[in-house]
Amino acid sequence: MTVLYSADRKYRRSPRTTPLLPQKHDDYESAEVGFDGASFSGAVFNLSTTIIGAGIMALPATIKQLGLIPGIVVIALAAMLTESSIDMILRFSRASKSSTYSAVVGDAFRGTGRTLLQVCIIVNNMGMLVVYMIIIGDVLSGTWSDGVHHSGVMEKWFGQHWWTTRSFLLLLTTLFVFAPLISFKRVDSLRYTSALSVALAIVFVAITAGVAVVKLMNGSVQVPRLLPQLVDQSSFWKLFTAVPVLVTAYICHHNIHPIENELIDPTQMKSIVRTSLTMCSLVYIATSFFGSLLFGDQTLDDILANFDGDLGIPYSSLLSDVVRVSYGIHLMLVFPIVFFSLRLNIDGLFLPYAIPIAFDNRRFFSITAALMGFILMGANFVPSIWDAFQFTGATATISVGFIFPAAVALRDTHGIATKKDRLVSWVMLFLAVSSSTVAICSDIYSIFGTGKAIGS
Repeated sequence: MTVLYSADRKYRRSPRTTPLLPQKHDDYESAEVGFDGASFSGAVFNLSTTIIGAGIMALPATIKQLGLIPGIVVIALAAMLTESSIDMILRFSRASKSSTYSAVVGDAFRGTGRTLLQVCIIVNNMGMLVVYMIIIGDVLSGTWSDGVHHSGVMEKWFGQHWWTTRSFLLLLTTLFVFAPLISFKRVDSLRYTSALSVALAIVFVAITAGVAVVKLMNGSVQVPRLLPQLVDQSSFWKLFTAVPVLVTAYICHHNIHPIENELIDPTQMKSIVRTSLTMCSLVYIATSFFGSLLFGDQTLDDILANFDGDLGIPYSSLLSDVVRVSYGIHLMLVFPIVFFSLRLNIDGLFLPYAIPIAFDNRRFFSITAALMGFILMGANFVPSIWDAFQFTGATATISVGFIFPAAVALRDTHGIATKKDRLVSWVMLFLAVSSSTVAICSDIYSIFGTGKAIGS
């Protein structure tokens, strides 16, 4: 069975039948022969993998800034708002008979809205994939933080050589791990790697929790700060820079339609979203709590860098290596599912009237190679994941996750928005615009303050 997805309707044709092609190629999300549909569990794993990416590594540092109580509250609030925004997208998709996120926005705001959303998805996904490669490079080759070099596992095991350098290891990862996984043309093909990636994330949480509990029992750790520490105006405004990180941690809207379009029963999508968000929220809260409990004020922007030293328990070195290697592999398996929607939106933005990319092998592999080269370069030049999170989180990610869903609901071209939808939409818009503005201004203030201090 060949399944072709259009923004207007789903075409189901026999493999012997020539498929009917719509005018806009980016309306297609999947084309596969002999595929009967994705399962509930496979969809949950794919969506959960989209969510649990690099954000989990920066959450403990976020909790260090916000304090434990406000941090956990904001994590839960971000999950609820994310569920509301996805629910809006799904309902307006059915009302407009759209099968892509960009088609939903295009139905409400025409071509300008569609194009703007695609640009935001591209910026968000590109930024996230660069972050993934930065962390993988940190795990394998090491990183610098506060003037201190934190060794990677390859440096630790084999010493410093040309073949343990960051650029070479990332190149090997690209050729032998990413290249095969990003070559799939159907997102459901990644369900097994997604299940493994979720399992590895849970392994990271379990080890972190176990080490923290052991150290808590022997009295070598203290209860983390419950409330933020405000010492001056700068520390107050810096609290808002944590918001983009929390938004980034839940972003998955770009993969909602590719996953839904391949389901055996698309009506299950709402339950799939709720299941995935619940599971991911529990993982995030556990990571934030035990990570901040274990490292306290010494928690780094990328908590994996904290695992390069002595944890103060037996088998510390072995556990540190297991944590870093397992999460590095996890990110390698997350990478292709985020890349999937990046490639679709890049192709849809620049070649809107070409045939679907799944049917053009030359274009498919050319765009794939170009994107991978750009991401690999970015991973070697972006200084830290905190910089990338703040940039993408305060702009494109907030737009994709909150601003566009709220705008579509308030536009309400099909008259299906409820009073609750409008209220939630205004809340999302207010939080998104205000937090984004304050986060960007806070970053500028921090840079200006740092520059002033250096020059004085």
